[in-house]
Amino acid sequence: MTGPIDPVALTADLIRCASVTPADAGAQDVLSQALEAQGFTVHRFSSGEAPHGPVENLVAIRGHGAPHFAFAGHSDVVPAGGGWTSGAFEPVIRGDLLYGRGAVDMKGAIGAFIAAAERVPEHKGTISLLITGDEEGPAIHGTRAIIAWMAERGIRPDMILVGEPTSDARLGDTIKIGRRGSINAWIEVPGTQGHVAYPHLADNPVTRLVRILDRLKSWRLDHGNAWFQPSNLEVTDIEVGNSATNVIPGGARARLNIRFNDEQKGHALEAEIRRIVAEEAPRASVEAMISGEAFLTEPGALSTLVSEAIHEVIDITAQLSTTGGTSDARFLSQIAPTVEFGLPNATMHKLDEAAAVDDLRQLADIYEAVLRKVVG
Repeated sequence: MTGPIDPVALTADLIRCASVTPADAGAQDVLSQALEAQGFTVHRFSSGEAPHGPVENLVAIRGHGAPHFAFAGHSDVVPAGGGWTSGAFEPVIRGDLLYGRGAVDMKGAIGAFIAAAERVPEHKGTISLLITGDEEGPAIHGTRAIIAWMAERGIRPDMILVGEPTSDARLGDTIKIGRRGSINAWIEVPGTQGHVAYPHLADNPVTRLVRILDRLKSWRLDHGNAWFQPSNLEVTDIEVGNSATNVIPGGARARLNIRFNDEQKGHALEAEIRRIVAEEAPRASVEAMISGEAFLTEPGALSTLVSEAIHEVIDITAQLSTTGGTSDARFLSQIAPTVEFGLPNATMHKLDEAAAVDDLRQLADIYEAVLRKVVG
C-alpha cells in the first residue's frame, strides 16, 4: 500500500480475508504490513488449540511512556451464510456502501483507526492496537490472552477505545460506556421412564423441569439502575427427545441465559440457579458458564474526549449507553477505563453486511481527533 491509507481500501483488503473464527486467513498479515510501514512494532502470537484455536493475536506498539492510548478490536468475523448478493469475502462498492462480511463488525473500524494513526506520526506517549482473532467465538484465547501477554511484559494502557459498531441511527450517535454481563446455564433433570398409564411406577422429569423454569422465570433479579436496564433471564432451549406418546421420558433438559447489570455477579446468579434446581430436583445437574461480568466506565475523561471528537468532526452529541450484547470490553475494562465507539450497527452479522463509504472516512477523522486530544 503506497500513499496515505484510505480506510475504505484497507477495509476492503481485510474483507478479502475469510477470517471466520478462529481462522485468520491472512487478515493480520494485512494489518502487520500497514502498521509496520508507519513505525509500529508488531508482536504476533498464537494461543489455544483446536477446536477453539489456534487463535492469532496481534499487539502493535508505537512510542513509549504515558499516556498510553490503546485501540482494541477483532479481525475475526461470523460465518457468512448463503444468499449474499455478491461474495461475502469479495468486497464491492454499490452506491455509497462497501459490502462484505466484517465491513461493520469490525474490520471497518480497524481500517479507520490505522488510517487515523498514520495521520499522527509524531506524538507523545504510546499508541497501541490490541487485535484478536477470537471475539466472535468463545473468546477464550483472544483478548484474555492479549491481556496476559501484556501483563507479563509490564504493559498497561491508560485508556482503551474498542471499535465495536455502537452507532444506532447514524454514525456518532452512541458511545457504549458499559455492557451487561452474561451467564449460560444447562439444566438436566433425570427421571424414571415408564408407561403413562402407570405414573406411580415412574418419575416424570418434565414436571420437575417445568417447576424449575417457572421459579426461574418468576425471579425478579433487580429493577435496573441509572445506567442499566433490569437484568433478564430467558429460557433458550427445552429438550426431551421423546417420540412416543405413551411413555414418560427418562430425562429432560433446558438451557437458559441471563443478561445481568452491575448490581449482579455471575457467581451469585449461578449459586441461586443451583439452589432452585436442587430444591425442585435433587438429582438434577447444572452446568454454568459465565461469559463475562457487567462493567461500567463512569462518564469521565475518556467518554468526554470521544464525545468531543465526534462533535468536532460531525457536529453530533453522542448519547452514552450500556445496551446491547457482550464484547471484549468486558475483559479490557478490568485493566483500564474502556469505552466503545464505531460504525452504525444495522447490518452487522446480516446478509449483505455493508458500511457507508462516507462513514468509514468520517470514522477515521473522529479517531484522528481522539488521538490528537490524547497523544497529539
